[in-house]
Amino acid sequence: MRTNYFLTIILIFCTLQISAQRVWTLQECVDTALMNNRNIKQQRLNYKSKVISYNQAKSDRLPNLNASIGQNFNFGRSLSVDNTYQNSNSQNTSFSVSSGVNLYNGFRMKNAIEARQAELMAAGADVQKIEKDIILNVSAAFLQVLQNKELLRNADNQLQITRENMARRKELIEAGKLAQGEIFEIQAQEAKEELSRVQAENQLQLSLLDLAQVLELDHFQDIDVAVPVNLLENELALLSADEVYISALASRPEIRSAQYRLESSLKNIEIARAGYLPSLSLGAQWGTGYYNMSNMPTNPSFGTQFSNNISTGVGLSLSIPIFNRYEVKNQVENAKLNVESSKIDIEYTKIELRKTIQQAYYNAIAAKNRWESSQKSVTANEESYRFASQKFEVGRANQYEVNLAKTNLSQSISEQTQAKYEYVFRMKILELMK
Repeated sequence: MRTNYFLTIILIFCTLQISAQRVWTLQECVDTALMNNRNIKQQRLNYKSKVISYNQAKSDRLPNLNASIGQNFNFGRSLSVDNTYQNSNSQNTSFSVSSGVNLYNGFRMKNAIEARQAELMAAGADVQKIEKDIILNVSAAFLQVLQNKELLRNADNQLQITRENMARRKELIEAGKLAQGEIFEIQAQEAKEELSRVQAENQLQLSLLDLAQVLELDHFQDIDVAVPVNLLENELALLSADEVYISALASRPEIRSAQYRLESSLKNIEIARAGYLPSLSLGAQWGTGYYNMSNMPTNPSFGTQFSNNISTGVGLSLSIPIFNRYEVKNQVENAKLNVESSKIDIEYTKIELRKTIQQAYYNAIAAKNRWESSQKSVTANEESYRFASQKFEVGRANQYEVNLAKTNLSQSISEQTQAKYEYVFRMKILELMK
């Protein structure tokens, strides 16, 4: 009764542990990483900053409006309301409202708006680039978990087969059909495969830890991954490396980001050249005030003075640059250098993109060939192991030969698994490159 009680408790505990374990799909992993990743959060903040800069550039076209209030106390000679000085202490209160708008400044504001818009688009492309990098990193970690799960399952299967063979050997030994020493070789094989299983389980735990770290989760003990139903649905022959590259030139965010930055650099040249041109602005002002002179028997009331002292004005201001110590010239030259640097960045980005696509394409071909070869190797080693087992049963082979055939089979299965997931990963890179 006590034993049954403890077994029931253990069973309930294991059931709770299994039910608490969450199985993650690849899409859930990607969504979680995009939500948690600190780099993308930082890049999104940078994007919001560019939005503010762009909005400010558009707002610079609007007129400004400012108000001011002043209170002054004068002792001795003071300026009176009729703009003459008198030997009198005085106090005055002033109110004013002013506004100004730029009518022409060499299209500086227009080019600034377009430059800030290009920078905003570049920041948006940077966000997309980081998102694609995160998807690739998550996919790599996810596929590594799948691979290690399959390797662990293979190790379990091989160990189970060995244990079944051991049970049959023991039966033959007990029946007197085999010598006692025949069990030692298969016991050594079992110990070797138990070690392989432990190593496979450790690798699985490490890959789960890597996945949790990519997702920026606090723990990994209660997570598991689901095998996608479309794991091998892509066909490598659909697109060549050149076709992928042509498609990538039109869609990859790093290319668009570099092109937008070139547009911004070109607009910055026009902004700098605006310093050579005159600027015209329009201003308007309204003001009034209250004066209190000590040498006057009575001063008009505040309301009367507020109404009578009102003054308004409108004016145009034209600023013509003549000599600015070569400041504008140097600004233009620096802007031109930035344009050349942006052009170099575009070319470098294209070269790196082509290199990445070509490497991914030929790595995918190599992985596919390796996978196909490993499948043939598995088939051949299965037959070899089956034949060695049959020979052992009729006494024409020893246990060492059986173990060697089984080891070769296990190794070929492991190589097949690794080749399959490497091929899937290379295909994922090509998919994200398009």
